[in-house]
Amino acid sequence: MRHERITSRDNPLVAALRRQRQEALAYRRTGWIWVEGDHLCAAAVARGVPLAQVVVSDTAFGRADTAEVLAAAQRVVQVPDALFVEISGLPSPTGLGAVLALPAQPTAVLPGRAAVVLDRLQDPGNVGSILRSAAALGVPQVIALKGSAGMWTPKVLRAAMGAHFALHLVDGADATVLDGLGVPLLVTSSHAAHRLDGGQWPWPAAWVFGHEGQGVDPGLEARAAGRVGIPQPGGEESLNVAAAAAICLYASSLRATAAPPPPAPPPQGG
Repeated sequence: MRHERITSRDNPLVAALRRQRQEALAYRRTGWIWVEGDHLCAAAVARGVPLAQVVVSDTAFGRADTAEVLAAAQRVVQVPDALFVEISGLPSPTGLGAVLALPAQPTAVLPGRAAVVLDRLQDPGNVGSILRSAAALGVPQVIALKGSAGMWTPKVLRAAMGAHFALHLVDGADATVLDGLGVPLLVTSSHAAHRLDGGQWPWPAAWVFGHEGQGVDPGLEARAAGRVGIPQPGGEESLNVAAAAAICLYASSLRATAAPPPPAPPPQGG
């Protein structure tokens, strides 16, 4: 581990972090991401993600809870508390962040595997929450179609709470990539005749969640194997898309758990 202290706001690293904070999609141009906060940094360490540089405030440098992250870093940059506040994107900075190389960005999907498809979702909080639900409920891949919030933006990273490091993510994809999934598409609709709790839905499948205001694109909806409604006895017209996704993925996880085991192989030999 290399350790150095920076005090100038004109330092190239500090200037680059400040620019990255101001441009949400900068990671697509720079090839690196900024993950901030104790939990996100610890999640990266737990998943074996190389920490190219860790930036730590003077106050956080001496805390026991930062020791594991600092030990995993290739380079530790210590800065005054006031300078960390300047580069931070959090209202209450914790004093710890890491510069990570942007993971290799796949353009192909995992065929035959369950998936979540994000169709022009705009809100980074919704995108991050859905990634977190997918990781928690055993869905291995998320495909964000063009027009969706970038999956590696700081707000999405914070909302996903480390889920990025457990998923196969296809960011900014054209809808044609869905041809390679090889599993049926399912969409939710408040006007669907079939209820989530009453149908026999295919599994594995790809759940498609659409734009917060416009819903799923009609072309995608026409391709779906099923349109599913979530019962809402309270009488609301619709659910927040991240809440709807968590419900659907949980229902799917129950179905996957309940699926019969594969047949036993035939006995070997005579």
